[in-house]
Amino acid sequence: MNQSVAIVTGASRGLGRGIARALGAQGFTVYVTGRTRAELTQAAAEVTAKGGRGLAVPCDHRNDSEVKALFAQVRSEAGRLDILVNNAAMVHPRDLISPGGFWQKPLHLVEMIDVGLRSNYVAAYYAAPLMIETGGTLMAQISFYGAVSYHYGPAYGAAKAGTDKMSFDMAIDLRPHNVAAVSIWPGLVLTDMLKTIPKEHLPPAVAADLPNFETPEFTGLVIERLWRDPQRMARSGESLIAAELGRHYGIKDLDGKQPRIYTDTMGEPGNRFLAGSN
Repeated sequence: MNQSVAIVTGASRGLGRGIARALGAQGFTVYVTGRTRAELTQAAAEVTAKGGRGLAVPCDHRNDSEVKALFAQVRSEAGRLDILVNNAAMVHPRDLISPGGFWQKPLHLVEMIDVGLRSNYVAAYYAAPLMIETGGTLMAQISFYGAVSYHYGPAYGAAKAGTDKMSFDMAIDLRPHNVAAVSIWPGLVLTDMLKTIPKEHLPPAVAADLPNFETPEFTGLVIERLWRDPQRMARSGESLIAAELGRHYGIKDLDGKQPRIYTDTMGEPGNRFLAGSN
């Protein structure tokens, strides 16, 4: 049997890197993409160290031709694609969290719509033919509670809400081909970078909530389990909270906790879309 293959975009650091490690631990060949070659090489090595096979592919997801080349490479080398995780995002953290209205912040924050929404569409566009040929596959677009509640302003919210609707519509097109498409909402994530920051340097509310933060691997474990679920097509088109899926599948985080569900404070997906034709 051929080894299962995944692509995780934006995997040089943060959530994407943890998702790639989790898939590697499940024996996947994982193509990791991003713009920073040195970090990508390290991320791929971590996948291999976990028992999978990590392959670093430098790719600027603003450049459609580079994205097209990525999927051509996967087709040529692996001949299949079981899971696509669209995680790449253009984020400017300091500007994003700075005070003021959207018109008072740098215009480059709108790049989150280019890399984070448009880039998801382009990656899915080039992935779809190979995923249809492979069969029984899963596209997972990383979104967040910001799709339904205010987080960091309209550019961020538009990128997340657009991602959810895009996944819903893609699911309709892909359903006859046995390819599932979902949005995944992680919780608050304890990234490798966040671990290096002393608690006394964090905002008090963040420091107090750190025990509830998820490891970045948790989302990867949930995505892999959804892919293996014989009923995964029944969830296609939904926006799914990783912590809820974890409870459904009996998956705990690496530290043994059951990650928190934030619907009480941040909102929930709900059934917001109808599958009409026009």
